[in-house]
Amino acid sequence: QVQLVEAGGGLVQAGGSLRLSCAASGLTFSSYAMGWFRQAPGKEREFVAAITWSGGSTYYPDSVRGRFTISRDNAKNTVYLHMNSLTPEGPAVYSCAAARLYNSGKSYQADYWGQGTQVTVSS
Repeated sequence: QVQLVEAGGGLVQAGGSLRLSCAASGLTFSSYAMGWFRQAPGKEREFVAAITWSGGSTYYPDSVRGRFTISRDNAKNTVYLHMNSLTPEGPAVYSCAAARLYNSGKSYQADYWGQGTQVTVSS
């Protein structure tokens, strides 16, 4: 079956950096766009980055553009989220998601989800 396994979360100070990874198995990874989402307790899930199957196009909302970078390595079936200049926030779970049909923009219909990895940015 399809598995998406995130790693790299933890506690980081404000202004710091963190790199998350998401290893995929059970699907033809290079045929899927990949995205990252985050959700804090009591808040709606927020779409923070996406990358097309080839890596040729990426999307970021204004809230993270210029600070977050999504990348992928199709040979390793892995997608990454590099986060810089992190701002203080309570714990949030960052999840990756695979989408068979995605070209660009903020509309992302995920087919598969990972369990997530928790990130806490301290002030």
